[in-house]
Amino acid sequence: MNIILFDNKRESFYPLSLTRSISEFRLGILTLREKWEGYFDSVSILSNDYLAEKYDTNIKDDNIWINSQLLPSKDIVTEIQSLRVGEVLNKESVILAFRNSEYIADKLNYVESNSEFSFLSSITDIFRLNGEEIINDIKLLNFQNNDKNLLELNDSNIKSGKYPVYVEEGATIENCYINSSEGPVYIGKNAHIMQGSMLRGPFAICDNSVVKMGAKIYGATTIGPFCKVGGEINNSVFFGYSSKAHDGFLGNSIIGQWCNLGADTNNSNLKNNYDDVKIWNYSSESFLQTGLQFCGLIMGDHSKCGINTMFNTGTVVGVGANIFGSGFPRNFIASFSWGGSSGFIIHKLEKFFSTAEKVMKRRRIAFSDIDKQVLIQVYNMTKRYRNEK
Repeated sequence: MNIILFDNKRESFYPLSLTRSISEFRLGILTLREKWEGYFDSVSILSNDYLAEKYDTNIKDDNIWINSQLLPSKDIVTEIQSLRVGEVLNKESVILAFRNSEYIADKLNYVESNSEFSFLSSITDIFRLNGEEIINDIKLLNFQNNDKNLLELNDSNIKSGKYPVYVEEGATIENCYINSSEGPVYIGKNAHIMQGSMLRGPFAICDNSVVKMGAKIYGATTIGPFCKVGGEINNSVFFGYSSKAHDGFLGNSIIGQWCNLGADTNNSNLKNNYDDVKIWNYSSESFLQTGLQFCGLIMGDHSKCGINTMFNTGTVVGVGANIFGSGFPRNFIASFSWGGSSGFIIHKLEKFFSTAEKVMKRRRIAFSDIDKQVLIQVYNMTKRYRNEK
């Protein structure tokens, strides 16, 4: 079967979807695309025109188009596999998938889904669903029945709890305490957990990432590949290639790629009056209720903050922002902003490109022309939020 993941309500997931398809979000251990690749051999992505060059869309005469907000499960996969040409799998007026030669779902036959599944309805679902997705991804990776040579924890570490700890080849864990009483722990290839760190499951750290000495990481947290983290982290997701290498608290948060949080950066994830948190929503261009009591920081790709930065509850930072100075900056920081609590100016593209190239070069990844063109488009799309004509 030829699977194509399509984006639907991308604005609801800005700023994270400004620079990628929703199917490239990391949730649990894997990205959404990688989850679907665990069930199907041929999976490609259809996204907006300005992102098209990032993805090769493999369209054939017979395709199954799947909403990229849908998370796979055995039941929903069975229903999708059972679709006939010209049928749409639907759930309460939401299109989950359809089978057609073209990306057109109109005038097809609608079939109501009877499956249990998870679906990304809002951006905060990324950290809200992260714990159960770590567990689901471990089942999907099926360590017990594949050829992977997992490592054993050495005697310098202390492990408690009923759930297993999965350690990939090349990983180093020394003098750490791991509590798996509430969920499993996954440690990816060549990851390094430094001495004195305390980890609680469900927890995942992906390939080539580092946990600094004495870190305290609570459950339902994912550290994506090539990250460096320290301090205290709770129920947060790092997509990859980002750093929070020093002390400071991060809770109920999502950090995109190529971000850096300066030493002693802290975020609030609970309001003083214990009310539910509102966050900026790009679709409505207003602050909307999340229905959550705990909600911290959402940061788009290539954003940075200086030492001692304080983020208020439910802060949304766009792409390419540079934040510094004392006091709390506002709860919505537009893409390509430069400043802090005293106000913002425009982060000029030339300066931004220079920094991005240096940052990516440190990871031996080229800042490509495609990357540049996507970011130019994002810059132009977000001008109105900076009051820029």
